[in-house]
Amino acid sequence: MRLFGRRDKDGARDDDREAQQATEQALERTRTSIFGRVAGLFGGSDVTEELYESLEEVLIGADAGVQTALEVIGKVRARNPKRSDEVRAALAEELTAILESADAPRGRLWGLPEDAALPERPWVVLVVGVNGSGKTTAIGRLAYAYQQEGRRVIAAAGDTFRAAAIEQIQSWGERLGFDVVAQGPGADPAAVAFDTIEAARARGHDVVLIDTAGRLQNKQNLMDELSKVRRVIERHVERGPDEVLLVLDASTGQNGLSQARHFAESAQVTSVMLTKLDGTAKGGIVFAIAREFGLPVRFVGVGQREGDLAPFDPRAFVQSLLADPATAGA
Repeated sequence: MRLFGRRDKDGARDDDREAQQATEQALERTRTSIFGRVAGLFGGSDVTEELYESLEEVLIGADAGVQTALEVIGKVRARNPKRSDEVRAALAEELTAILESADAPRGRLWGLPEDAALPERPWVVLVVGVNGSGKTTAIGRLAYAYQQEGRRVIAAAGDTFRAAAIEQIQSWGERLGFDVVAQGPGADPAAVAFDTIEAARARGHDVVLIDTAGRLQNKQNLMDELSKVRRVIERHVERGPDEVLLVLDASTGQNGLSQARHFAESAQVTSVMLTKLDGTAKGGIVFAIAREFGLPVRFVGVGQREGDLAPFDPRAFVQSLLADPATAGA
């Protein structure tokens, strides 16, 4: 599966079928738990107040957020559907609309139409997120995906406040065969970013992936550090980072959103990767991301291996989410 497939003139990806299959695998637990209730709600033909209230409960319980749930069900009601299957179709359309409203490309690499020109290499991706969200693993998976497309990758071990983070990204590099630039714990992350970009130019790398700290002693210090890293990138790659990827752990739900909000507001995030989606019974967090941040989810983690990353497709996601668990994948 091509993780970075382009979109044709109608907005479709060139690997829709594989993306759909990967999404269905990631959502298996979600479908058989909270969202699995949806199939039962549409068992009858009558449209009742109880049906609408139950749908609101499902959305809220799946981490879509209270405001998102009320807004979506309000729009479904406004359509005045006469049968439960019409309610289901309207729900799917409204949920898809939320995701597609945030799906426009904000960066220079991902989600682009097939005729869009890519920037001059090396392409620079800045990866941000709270500690424990899976940032370093996300970098390993992105590196692997780019390598599968024949790209040369180099990574910056920029989370210098945690020795374990430096060791982890070096381990990924050794295992997959991509270069890693690292200094000792406590080193200046901006200096690591600078050295990595210089190395990429000298050695002819196509992609630079830059890890960052997820927690300093307070929020302001963290944002100041990220701003410093951005300034270094902008000085040496005049256009700045081509993508700023926010990595979110799907299992932390609304609490994770509140922790990550300052990244979306302060780090000029362009894309989101949702990790551990396959390990949570809640899939509604993606709607909260789109509604609250206005950011596109580009990738989802679908397993434990280096290749277990799938492109996110809004329509495929909603179709998989609302599928009957008894027949999904049949």
